[in-house]
Amino acid sequence: MSAISIQSVSKRFPNGCEALMGINAEIQPGSFTVVLGPSGAGKSTLLRVLNGLEASTDGSVRIGGETLGKGNLRKLRASVAMVFQQFNLVDRLSVVTNVLTGRLAHRSWVGSLFYLFRTEDMEVARQALARVGLTDKAWSRADKLSGGQQQRVGIARALAQRPKVILADEPVASLDPVASEEIMALLREIRDRDGITVVVNLHQVDLARRFADRIIGMNGGRVVFDGTPAELSPQALRTIYQREGMEHDNSLDLALAYA
Repeated sequence: MSAISIQSVSKRFPNGCEALMGINAEIQPGSFTVVLGPSGAGKSTLLRVLNGLEASTDGSVRIGGETLGKGNLRKLRASVAMVFQQFNLVDRLSVVTNVLTGRLAHRSWVGSLFYLFRTEDMEVARQALARVGLTDKAWSRADKLSGGQQQRVGIARALAQRPKVILADEPVASLDPVASEEIMALLREIRDRDGITVVVNLHQVDLARRFADRIIGMNGGRVVFDGTPAELSPQALRTIYQREGMEHDNSLDLALAYA
């Protein structure tokens, strides 16, 4: 059974924009998949559909064999954690409290409303912070950390959710090259150690090649490449990054630099 099954998924927004057009993909359990493509390709919309943050216009998504829908949205979201480009931390709260928000899906609505956590939740948060190397920052305010440290808190929050799937939307877009490398290595280590299925949106071809088992290339809301890093040829990169009507595209030049 696939961890994620994407079947003919399309997404049209009220303004007429077609962000996704007939996406089909099967993501296997324990895989590390990178969705690669230029800005506007539909990568972020796809991840938001997979997590139920956006409803698809057509098609369906199955998580662990169960179709994602309004009736089971809370249940399936509990098993699918998100890591965001802009970290999505509450700056004034401590690091450990931000990590504990990953437990809200496992609490009652009353507990979620009042941030009520049990001793076992605190232990889960402590373990998650240890995994990302931030035990000593547990009681620091989130806004006192560097960008790389804040993204580690985001990953710890995802781990605290005890998910089966982690979706990471451009998790290194705001980071320098060294921090980017560390975050991608951390996500890969989580996959290797815990067997959690990881799907990451990226612009960076070099990181995709180094860390992915599989690369799905998107352009204009469609899948235009699906293969291994070794199969990501210069021609495949042109197909992914070339934008219609543009004779010269800096994003294509940058992609081909890593061909």
